[in-house]
Amino acid sequence: MQLLDRKQALSIPPVWRLGFRPFFLAGALFALLAVALWAAVLMGWASLAAVPGGMLAWHRHEMLFGFGLAIIAGFLLTAVQNWTGRPGLSGWPLITLFGVWLAARLAWFAPVPLVALIALQLAFIGLFIAQMAHQLIAARQRNNYPILLVLSLLALCQSLTLTGLAQGDDELQRRGTLAALWLIAVLLSLIGGRVIPFFTQRGLGRPEAFAAHPWLDRLLLVSGLLVAALHASGHSLQASPWQAMPFIVLAVLHGLRLWRWYLPGIWGVPLLWSLHLAYAWLLVASLGMTVWHLGWPGRPSLASHALAVGAMGGLILAMMARVSLGHTGRALQPPRAMAWAFALLNLGALIRITASGEWLGLAAACWGAAFALFAWHYAPMLCQPRVDGHPG
Repeated sequence: MQLLDRKQALSIPPVWRLGFRPFFLAGALFALLAVALWAAVLMGWASLAAVPGGMLAWHRHEMLFGFGLAIIAGFLLTAVQNWTGRPGLSGWPLITLFGVWLAARLAWFAPVPLVALIALQLAFIGLFIAQMAHQLIAARQRNNYPILLVLSLLALCQSLTLTGLAQGDDELQRRGTLAALWLIAVLLSLIGGRVIPFFTQRGLGRPEAFAAHPWLDRLLLVSGLLVAALHASGHSLQASPWQAMPFIVLAVLHGLRLWRWYLPGIWGVPLLWSLHLAYAWLLVASLGMTVWHLGWPGRPSLASHALAVGAMGGLILAMMARVSLGHTGRALQPPRAMAWAFALLNLGALIRITASGEWLGLAAACWGAAFALFAWHYAPMLCQPRVDGHPG
């Protein structure tokens, strides 16, 4: 294990001491602002046609590669320190990586050439993957190599999306973003499969750990990658009964996980029921795609929003709330307002997949309020030193 130089680590401004700090805070604020802007465009209150490719292209890309990838980076850049025993990214290297992320977000609204916009988008994910690969390979963390695989495939999907943007090809953009969304679902499954049972065990004082099922984890990984490949190739853009099979497998496996992890006591602990409810949206999204491929009425976009808003947004919010407490040395008791934040996000997801028209504004308001509550209550924690005096 490589030990930190304590004096040097404590000399770094707190917000730059580990990846979760800047990326959780900026990601939450970006989630609030980006969805508010998108809702304003949908409701006819704003028009920003000058954005490259139009606002739909921006929304598709930024919710995944702007918001989602920022939180994934913050979590993994922090977790890899525990996995490998090697110091995590901090100080100027972290500032540089964050600066690339921020520049990529701002470039959409700046008068820069399209090639510069694309270069910035790919630079962030490339630098992030390079850092993760360096840490994991140096420590020979082979059990975490699947995360590198999924991140690399995510970079390919971003490249496909940006190629569609450069060529003005809407189908390429859809293929890239939908494949990326299901790859993020794979990451949520990989990470959730580790932390949700562990957090549940610890949060309820359960003496024995939940039984591990490596076969289930591998089958979820393979099925998720297959679904992403079907979207990237364009096959899943059209309904066909045979394509329902991998979604059926995903639904069964997600349901099995939820059943095995369930304990009645979770409903008394906001940091637990929020995780379980968010994971349940993976099941809902898989079922939604199943019935669409089998010919039932409805739109596949409903399943996509169940996945993006309910699963991705819900797990991100719940994980940020829990991880931020633990990594700042605080007791695992979130501010009371966070229970409302979790409830609002799930309500917003429910409204988004069951309503339309003006109700979409309410769904966006629920989402925005949830992340605003997080930012308000957690910004001081993320910008101040650990309460126990340790680095990090």
